[in-house]
Amino acid sequence: MSDLVAFSDLALAAYCPRKLYYRRREDSRSEPPVAAQARSLAANYDALRSADPGPYAAALAVAPAVARERLDAAADRLDDFDALADPDESHVLVRGKDCLGRVGKITPNAVSVVSHGEPPDDGVWETQSVRAVAAANAVSWREQRRIDTAYVEYPRYGAIRRLSVTGRRSAAYRRALRTVEKIDGPPARLHDDAKCASCEYRATCGVQTRTLRSLL
Repeated sequence: MSDLVAFSDLALAAYCPRKLYYRRREDSRSEPPVAAQARSLAANYDALRSADPGPYAAALAVAPAVARERLDAAADRLDDFDALADPDESHVLVRGKDCLGRVGKITPNAVSVVSHGEPPDDGVWETQSVRAVAAANAVSWREQRRIDTAYVEYPRYGAIRRLSVTGRRSAAYRRALRTVEKIDGPPARLHDDAKCASCEYRATCGVQTRTLRSLL
């Protein structure tokens, strides 16, 4: 493959290849303003852990006390917390062997991606797992060293989740990469009510979602 695949395309391919097709066709890749807010929060964990987070409180999606409690717990739990709070590089564009994109943070032992969304109850969303593996692979390629640890940060919620770059996660990354490579027309519809109901391309896609009344 001559062109490097964007991290965002890999993540979207893992979620819904057909949505990726429509987004590519529109060349719609702009990020919402809240993404920049999340990066600002991720760069100021010391302030968020203080009694008065000041101007950063307005960007939080939870109460400052909740964010502070979660970050304090992360600091106690994660060996890499100090490095994430003061990383070697932040929001840097990295080109790997197969993919490229912005890596949220690079530390001596790990990489991180920063999400503006809400974390799941446990672990990370599949799309963010694919993006994190892509980031780890790209930095590994750039620096010629193996990176087996990645983090997904949800700074608006005070949450930081650690993941290992396992064989299973790497396989999901490779599947997403193959999916992107093969897209030359509209992929098959998912017929997934949970994903399709909120999709901005639902009308264009033509998928029909069932209401609760029809299910009953």
